Amino acid sequence: MTGSKNISLYLFDRIIIIYSLLMVLVILAVGRPLNNYYDEIVFYIGMAALVLLITRYIDEHRGGVARFIRLLYPIFMFTFFYKITGGLMTLLFDNFFDWQLTGFEKAVFGVNPTLYIDQHLLNPILTEIFSFCYFGYYFMIPVFFLLVYIRKDYEIIKNALSAVCLMFFLSYLLFFLYPIEGPRWHFSTVYVNKVTGPVFRYLVELVIKNGAVHGGCMPSSHFGVALVLTLYSIRYYRRWSWIITVITIGLAIGTVWGRFHYISDVVVGGIIGLGATLFAWKYAERPYHHGQSINKKPETKQYHVS
Repeated sequence: MTGSKNISLYLFDRIIIIYSLLMVLVILAVGRPLNNYYDEIVFYIGMAALVLLITRYIDEHRGGVARFIRLLYPIFMFTFFYKITGGLMTLLFDNFFDWQLTGFEKAVFGVNPTLYIDQHLLNPILTEIFSFCYFGYYFMIPVFFLLVYIRKDYEIIKNALSAVCLMFFLSYLLFFLYPIEGPRWHFSTVYVNKVTGPVFRYLVELVIKNGAVHGGCMPSSHFGVALVLTLYSIRYYRRWSWIITVITIGLAIGTVWGRFHYISDVVVGGIIGLGATLFAWKYAERPYHHGQSINKKPETKQYHVS
């Protein structure tokens, strides 16, 4: 799978490299004691180096496995980038700021929405519906990009991956800039009822128990990424869009209903997701090869008829 020795960087490549090196610089500047963060430093340097190796030695124009890896490799990195944030929650602060956020939401709504749901709205049927939508998020990224890949809409993959990367990495920066642990931790001794459901609630809890980090709630990267993919579906694949739109709306409600996020987390995640999408639509159309575009600008008219 060795191709051209020239390095062709797409926008999503550059976003991953810039974020990784930025995190190294941030940790070196403020991480104390520094020896607590050696694993994170090695991780981010390794990720930047891996991207450079992939862009240098794997040529998508060879097709087959090479194209699959070159275009979709970020999808396999997202979980690792998320997990490493668990060790960075206290990089700047040694406490969470839920008390500020809950105070703000109570001032706006008159109640804490998560406590109102607990005391007045919980219902096993609704819980299952919203849990289904929440659980659907874990399949949303691979299914969306696999379907687009099968359709050979490679330019849309490059574009959408740029938006998804930007959404994730801006979220991860906010995780430690404004650390929020979330309502399931903050209100754990206040809730009166248990959120229950026979199938999807159980599956969601299983994933959260084995894969979630403590903290990282502001913003809701789940909703932000789901919104990104929804916007791409509406723009390019209208036949799909109603399905992903319904799931995304249910996901937004489910993040609060399931006690994973505050409403503020969802709103901020949506704002970042919209901004990341608009940024990618404007700047991700052409890859760069020694300062020059090597691909023609995609003919967008072919993507609006689905």
